[in-house]
Amino acid sequence: MNEKKYDVLALGELLIDFTENGVSGQGNPIYEANPGGAPCNVLAMLNKLGHKTAFVGKVGVDIFGKRLKEVLDQVGIDTQGLLMDPDVRTTLAFVQTFADGDRDFSFYRNPGADMMLRADELKTEMFQECRIFHFGTLSMTHDAVRAATKKAISTAKESGALISFDPNLRPPLWASLDLARQQVDYGLRQCQILKISDNEIQWFTGKEDFDEGIRFLQETYQIPLILLSMGKAGSRAYYKDLRVEKAPYLQKNTIETTGAGDTFGGSCLHFVLKYGLDQLDEEKLTEMLSFANAAASIITTRKGALKVMPEEKEVKELMETT
Repeated sequence: MNEKKYDVLALGELLIDFTENGVSGQGNPIYEANPGGAPCNVLAMLNKLGHKTAFVGKVGVDIFGKRLKEVLDQVGIDTQGLLMDPDVRTTLAFVQTFADGDRDFSFYRNPGADMMLRADELKTEMFQECRIFHFGTLSMTHDAVRAATKKAISTAKESGALISFDPNLRPPLWASLDLARQQVDYGLRQCQILKISDNEIQWFTGKEDFDEGIRFLQETYQIPLILLSMGKAGSRAYYKDLRVEKAPYLQKNTIETTGAGDTFGGSCLHFVLKYGLDQLDEEKLTEMLSFANAAASIITTRKGALKVMPEEKEVKELMETT
């Protein structure tokens, strides 16, 4: 892949995940303010693996927005594309964690700063200087930010970037699931790299069998690399006529799964940057999934994701000892 200023550029939501962290003396849940947002979680993992990354999005000029910018600077994500809007508040998400580590989200985002990004605010040169452009659907829920996302995609594609897409479906944020389906369809038509979860593939295709759902996507959209995350069942990669599956690295001390899919996705993009998209084979895909599963497993033992992504050494140690 050609030398560019950024290995991966992402656009989307940057927010605070308020995650449950114990109970007060009065029996009330205590929430910890963790920096989050799927696109930045992906970038944070890539930074840990030595890549040059940048983020495009919007936060408010409030205590949370200022804190989020500080965190991105700390972890090494370029913030020249991060806008701070004095007229709207930073988006917040409250995360309810269940006994099995799974979770549910309640968003405070009507409006939230991330959905107020406009196409005329984009720095075009950033999208011309990335090897991979990554996005999800939270930046496609409303008209203005949707237009910004589509402009970003077209600019990046014209400059030869690979397009990476993670639907990251959050039903409460959509006016209707029909609109969500339309925008997922748009993303699928743009990308060469798709990371999709088990419940998303079933929802979008209507097929319970994952292989049948992936086959539908391959035939309809001609996506070269599809990465399927299946939680406790592991993951699969579909590339040309190859189907590679790897078991998960299950942890006894899992506390929550927030950011696990993003950690997995960022790790997979690391191997695309390493090997390219044209010459992948079963050995490389196996290496990719093994590493990504291990990294995702580690993040389930930590609160939040963006600030606590694992080091490459940690991931390899887990792979060697499990």
